[in-house]
Amino acid sequence: MAARLKEKYHGSIKQALQKDLGVSNGMAVPKLEKIVINMGLGEATQNVKIIDPLLADLASIAGQKPVITKAKKSIAAFKLREGMPIGAMVTLRGDKMYEFLDRLINVALPRVRDFRGVSSKSFDGRGNYTLGLRDQLIFPEIDYAKVDKIKGMNVTIVTTAKDDNGARELLKSFGMPFRQGA
Repeated sequence: MAARLKEKYHGSIKQALQKDLGVSNGMAVPKLEKIVINMGLGEATQNVKIIDPLLADLASIAGQKPVITKAKKSIAAFKLREGMPIGAMVTLRGDKMYEFLDRLINVALPRVRDFRGVSSKSFDGRGNYTLGLRDQLIFPEIDYAKVDKIKGMNVTIVTTAKDDNGARELLKSFGMPFRQGA
């Protein structure tokens, strides 16, 4: 079964975006390329064992096995040596990417306490959007009783849009709840 948002994109969003953005070529319409979920864990420098629950949480949220990220260089002030594990990340593409975005927009974000929408200023100038989440408990896949430590994560949505305006329109058409007036 294909992802619901993917069918919606090919069914109606693509044509609407082509008209709204004034794009003549159908292949030039912005689309999702990948979603990268990244969890950093600086405390792993003292205790490497705390990365295991992080990997399990990230795997259940994304639906695929995460990759451990390692330090690129040594920093003495942080007691960090090159090659030490300091986080984990997952890159989603294809149907898994659309399914994750669907769950993020319709299930996880509405569960955030005092949620008023996501900032529309988090674009990088090249059509990519990064969203910081404070805890992993907003995802229904995470068992609240098993969580020993609340960890935040960054979700980066990479699009083929050339500028922020095209990416903003694409995410808005998927139903991303941008904050009003921001």
